[in-house]
Amino acid sequence: MTAMANYLESSLIQHLFRTGTFTKPTVVAIALCTSAPTDASTGATIPEVSDAGSYARYALNPLDANWANVTAGDGTTNNVGAATFTTATGDWGTISHVAILDNTTHGAGNLFFWGALTASKVVGNGDTFQFSAAQLTIRIDD
Repeated sequence: MTAMANYLESSLIQHLFRTGTFTKPTVVAIALCTSAPTDASTGATIPEVSDAGSYARYALNPLDANWANVTAGDGTTNNVGAATFTTATGDWGTISHVAILDNTTHGAGNLFFWGALTASKVVGNGDTFQFSAAQLTIRIDD
């Protein structure tokens, strides 16, 4: 996942080069999307799975126990353990993208990153969506 949202880009520029500050989030939430967000998307406008069928964002908060450096200094991190969503009690549709936000509430929060899955996955009633350990990679680089 390499697309950084406008919100995070602007916040970091304000923090580094101007007088604005950026507070480290206490919540990092993973949202599943049925199409591509855009850099201008927010937690309210990403094409997220409906909050029906037991869908909920997955919290993987900013802790060393949750996120690891793949290679020191390369601007990359990934999930240390598996990120397993609740079992669907209805059809969630075809998941094609993932988004990282600062809020676990459906339809809320600021978008940090988004990207396409390697392969789309249909999630139906009774299915469980999971990112295995080290499968969800975030890279800040050009």
